[in-house]
Amino acid sequence: MKYLWLLCTSALLFSLSGCGSSGAKGELVGVQGRKPYKQDVPYGMVYIPAGTFIMGQADQDVTASRVAQNRQQTISPFYMDETEITNNEYRQFVLWVRDSIAAKTMGGNFVVKGEDGTEYINPKQKVNYSAKNNPNADQLKGMYYQGDDKITGRNDWDVTKLVYQYTWFDLRAAALKQNRTKPRSSFIKREKVTIYPDTLVWLADFSYAQNEPMVQQYFSHPAFDDYPVVGVTWKQANAFCAWRTEFNNNYRDKNKKPRRGEVSLPTEAQFEYAARGGRIGTDFPWGGPYIRNSKGCLLANFKPGRGNYADDGGFYTVHAKSYFPNDYGLYNMAGNVSEWTSETYDESSYTFTHDMNPTYRTQEDDMSSLAQRRKVVRGGSWKDIGFFLQNGSRSYEYQDSAKSYIGFRCVAQHMGKQLGAKN
Repeated sequence: MKYLWLLCTSALLFSLSGCGSSGAKGELVGVQGRKPYKQDVPYGMVYIPAGTFIMGQADQDVTASRVAQNRQQTISPFYMDETEITNNEYRQFVLWVRDSIAAKTMGGNFVVKGEDGTEYINPKQKVNYSAKNNPNADQLKGMYYQGDDKITGRNDWDVTKLVYQYTWFDLRAAALKQNRTKPRSSFIKREKVTIYPDTLVWLADFSYAQNEPMVQQYFSHPAFDDYPVVGVTWKQANAFCAWRTEFNNNYRDKNKKPRRGEVSLPTEAQFEYAARGGRIGTDFPWGGPYIRNSKGCLLANFKPGRGNYADDGGFYTVHAKSYFPNDYGLYNMAGNVSEWTSETYDESSYTFTHDMNPTYRTQEDDMSSLAQRRKVVRGGSWKDIGFFLQNGSRSYEYQDSAKSYIGFRCVAQHMGKQLGAKN
């Protein structure tokens, strides 16, 4: 009885002195003093309004695969990168990871601790990688190739050491009824991903083709800075999204701004909806059923004919802002590089996913079956024929595979009412 009395007393004290009720005068007014949130457009992204569209094959099913049946879907508003992620944008991620590892290795003034003891890079302490007159040079030796792995005595980064670690929460598993009583830690996933692109894909993908210059220069030379990054697996693309989210969150926390939504790969429906640019029943992102305009010019970077890669102005990939954007302002939603989506490939997924923000995503480890490790790619690429550039065409690649013709772009959540909505 005494215990019950204490509980009642505690509840009474909270009701009288709760900080959120100051000035409420006994009325239900909600927690006061919270700053209003105004959504800003993430840098490099464009706004995609909500809408309903017919998803799936817009024209004949050339492959007779029947894996993209027509279905009406509704999509929430979101933001999408106007171009594929470029080499230079991905390089920012690579160098951030490199500097983090270097700072962690050297310790001291190169790291600072947060209130909870978490270590961060000290942005005021720049890492000096020079071998001359550098007191920290010996500490950084482990980040370079050593011994027989060195070429002509140069200090080249050992890219196998560039590993990004991050955690994510498996909300879908936590939402299952049978998992509701499990501890929170059961759903926290910890990932370690080697993030440097596989530059050898230019040779591995095409036997008996002289692609050595692309291996040596594509990711590193300034001439290709604004070209889409390739040689990135689905896991690496997800790691990039996780880093991009945290990179922005850290900035906003430091400046006491509300966080934006999470950055991720687009779902299949988001990609197709955005590619259509608000047009109905069209084959390609630019509208009509043809891949040439009225002047006879090809409208995307693909393989126009047998043995013909160059008629569209691009031999391999091209600048990420080539050709005309679609009606949402998105470049190369067809052609240039195929793009990873967040979804697992299943031939019949259109028949069982929801008709509101549909998605079919599973997180598979490397020991799962090949079928489970297939991830949807969209848009077609510089080495594909025109059929794969259609808005409704879908294909797949394995999540741990890197290809010279697959890149990605990101989406971010839009929170609150639609932009321009009256109500």
